[in-house]
Amino acid sequence: MPRYVALLGSINVGGNRLTMAELRAAFESEGLANIETVVASGNVLFDHDERPTQGLEEKLERLVRAKFDMRSFVAVRSAQEVRSAVEDNPFTGHGADAEVHTVFLDGEVDPAQFRVLVEDQAGRGPERLAIGPRALYIDYVGGVAASRLTGAFLERRLGRRGTARNVRSLARILAKMG
Repeated sequence: MPRYVALLGSINVGGNRLTMAELRAAFESEGLANIETVVASGNVLFDHDERPTQGLEEKLERLVRAKFDMRSFVAVRSAQEVRSAVEDNPFTGHGADAEVHTVFLDGEVDPAQFRVLVEDQAGRGPERLAIGPRALYIDYVGGVAASRLTGAFLERRLGRRGTARNVRSLARILAKMG
């Protein structure tokens, strides 16, 4: 069976507190196999019959809502998609691993909306941006904490929901995916 990672947004921030043991138990209750969490921020590895990841995303979003009464965006990616998110990110190796991120999105970025994002971001900060497959690549040059480029800002400009992981976290996830 293929190995996937579910990247849950907004877990263990704000009011969305959840233990990884609770999350693993919920995934097990859905019949997912070989479940493992990586870092306590909503990264869940699992095996599942091969199917389009977008269908798995919807299934897992419903699961989190039903079991924990919280809304969380869920991006599901295969090992190859995670590897591509690191290797195809034009900022990997050119910026600090903790500052270079991939934002996993719920669909493709419209190039016209991306241009609006870049124009609106100009002058707000030093971040560098690029488009990937169902992803946005960001180099938070001055640090994530100091950035004005927030998830809400990205969502409004792109019309897409997403959750971000830095290159360091993605490397840990890939190592566990095998």
